[in-house]
Amino acid sequence: MNAPSRNRGRRTGRNTHSPVAGRGTLRWLAPAFHRLLDRLDRGLAAGTIEASLPDGTTRFLGARSPGPVAEVRVHSWRALLRLVTGGSAGWYEAWAAGEWSSADPVPLFDLFMRNRVPLGNLARASGPTRAVKRWLHWLHHNDRAGARRNIRYHYDLGNDFYRLWLDPSLTYSSALFDTSDDLAAAQARKLDAILARTGTKSGERILEIGCGWGSFAERAARAGRRVHAITLSEHQAEAAIARNAGLDGVTVAITDYRDVDGEYDAVASIEMVEAVGQAYWSDYLATIARVLKPGGRAAIQYIAIDDAIFDAYAANVDFIQTYIFPGGMLLSTSRFRALAERHGLAWRDPHAFGPDYARTLREWRHALDRAVAEHRLPADLDRGFVDLWRYYLMYCEGGFAGGGIDVVQVTLVKGGKT
Repeated sequence: MNAPSRNRGRRTGRNTHSPVAGRGTLRWLAPAFHRLLDRLDRGLAAGTIEASLPDGTTRFLGARSPGPVAEVRVHSWRALLRLVTGGSAGWYEAWAAGEWSSADPVPLFDLFMRNRVPLGNLARASGPTRAVKRWLHWLHHNDRAGARRNIRYHYDLGNDFYRLWLDPSLTYSSALFDTSDDLAAAQARKLDAILARTGTKSGERILEIGCGWGSFAERAARAGRRVHAITLSEHQAEAAIARNAGLDGVTVAITDYRDVDGEYDAVASIEMVEAVGQAYWSDYLATIARVLKPGGRAAIQYIAIDDAIFDAYAANVDFIQTYIFPGGMLLSTSRFRALAERHGLAWRDPHAFGPDYARTLREWRHALDRAVAEHRLPADLDRGFVDLWRYYLMYCEGGFAGGGIDVVQVTLVKGGKT
């Protein structure tokens, strides 16, 4: 439940769990940080933050209407300085430095996303930090050489790492749950839904753009389809080739999507387009339109951010782009759809299932936690790296729970009516 409204935005009591009250080089800026918290309070239309602060006070922020309740201990004012200058990346840096903590950060990330419109740019980088981040992000643009570097940065961390927390099929995208599904069954359900969207029959050819570790190619091949699967990750290609070695009709290649030739009955692409970048959406869709037979279908699963905040998101560089996936970018559904239709691809039967992604991410995090507890981490992975990825999984879970990020399956039909 929410904190009592009489405490909303106010300082209360003493925080006996924080370091010595007011200690630190930024102590003299405490009034300015409280004004920043006033802004945060005004921007929380739903939910509550209970913040224990370095000066020994506790503030309840928000509490206007029901929503998640996040408990945060700010151990150093520097955490808020990093937030206001570095945005979500700065907030991660503060967490990694021990400047703030929470028993469960997911509700906090949920709150920031749930209140995305009234909060505005409060949690986005500003000033020189923003300019530097944008320049560095530009260096990771997804031309052919850049795309290969960016994909390897994220996916070539070692297959042993991903095996720690993905389901046995090594499917690294949102599952599609039914009430009784476990993660493995929900991933199989998702793959079957994509295959059904292709509208293909036994013996027909599917191009898979971004094949991961080969789970879709295997499932489609076992259903009688022929699949040409492409990736830019050497580790993924190696695993996908081994996985499908005994199946007829599966080929795996390290190929940029722009360099694919031939004609296919259908295309499948599951959460690959987020790696393309807005400047290359048109190239991606042009490839799909070029390789599809007339009337052919492309089954796409993609992650989108609310159109209401897309421009602000696209003008900034967030935590994921800085630390997890250089060159990555979530989609604007309206902009992507308009481009698809411009390329002669009709937009059919979209199905959004963001809450399923929140659950998928939670299950992945719990699996990673078990691996840590059971000392199953590869020897070359230090705790800082694992903590970064655990933070990433919590950050994304909160984003999907807060509703500002969604995952969607859609069918694109070549030459269909829009």
